[in-house]
Amino acid sequence: MQNIIFPLLLQIPTNAPNPGDSGTVDLSEPFDLIVFIILPIVFVILYFIWKRNKKRDRE
Repeated sequence: MQNIIFPLLLQIPTNAPNPGDSGTVDLSEPFDLIVFIILPIVFVILYFIWKRNKKRDRE
C-alpha cells in the first residue's frame, strides 16, 4: 500500500495552486460580488429576454 501512495504524493506540485487551497468567496470585495452575483443574474435575465424575443419572431 505504501508503494502505491508514495509515488502519488511525489506528483503533487509544490508551488502550483491546488483546488484545496482556495478559500471562500468574499462578497465584501467588489470583484467577487460582480463575478459571482451580478453577472450570473444579468446573464439569466438576458437569456429570458432573448428567448422571449425569439419566440415573438416565430409568431
